[in-house]
Amino acid sequence: MFLLATFCLAFAVYSVLCATGRAPVIHNVKHNQVFGPFFARFLVWLIGPLERLLIGRVSPNVITALSLLMCGITGAAVALGHLPGAVWLYAFAGILDVLDGRLARLADRQTPAGALFDSVSDRWGELCVFTGYVWFLHDSTWLLAVIGAIGGSMMVSYTRARAEGLGVALAGGVMQRAERIVLVAGGTLIAAWYGGDLDTTSLVEPIIGVTMLICGVASTGTAVNRWVVAYRELARRDEARRQSDQIAPIAPPSAPAAARVRIPSHVRKVAPLEQH
Repeated sequence: MFLLATFCLAFAVYSVLCATGRAPVIHNVKHNQVFGPFFARFLVWLIGPLERLLIGRVSPNVITALSLLMCGITGAAVALGHLPGAVWLYAFAGILDVLDGRLARLADRQTPAGALFDSVSDRWGELCVFTGYVWFLHDSTWLLAVIGAIGGSMMVSYTRARAEGLGVALAGGVMQRAERIVLVAGGTLIAAWYGGDLDTTSLVEPIIGVTMLICGVASTGTAVNRWVVAYRELARRDEARRQSDQIAPIAPPSAPAAARVRIPSHVRKVAPLEQH
């Protein structure tokens, strides 16, 4: 609760700075559809001191590896029932996931190898976290909700990667990685709060189960929406290509082989008769 209060206080300070026109100028801020640019700038402002400390000194791949490690520890903490620790471990892993991209862009160290390492690490990190929830709920009917969250989360990323491999850029959706981190961490925080009271311990599993159900349904909806958008775009391109092929000018056929007479080189050419 102390960490949550600190985060809320920082958000209040940033909001006052923006309201009084003293907000710091922050460049190269990526934001998603749900949280918008204001929250994205606040998060970058919050991690600004750490960013300035690490830029040029620590490789972005090291930050990515550390984020993956924290996701693994998060899964272990959930499996062991240590929900408060899991909340902040996952939150810090998400912050590191933002930080590695920022460091790569600001230090001009963006490479295809780094992008691959970051994307694959994100998927493994989510699998580690969800595995912890699978173990935590393995005796509960809410286990199916966790499985649905895993499937939906993986398909959101796979659909985008496959579409971009076919030349269709996809972005947006109500349940991307940032939203999943906030939802899962928030639901786990509420479950941890109620779990502290022995009379309400029975509410822990339903709270986490409902959180996973929301994550699974929203992730599946995002994945299906991306699937439909990408399919329509590829179908439109196929139709345009087909119509372009139909109206393309047809080249005249070449003369048949029998009509092409080859004159031997030893035959002397005769000039045409002059007309009188």
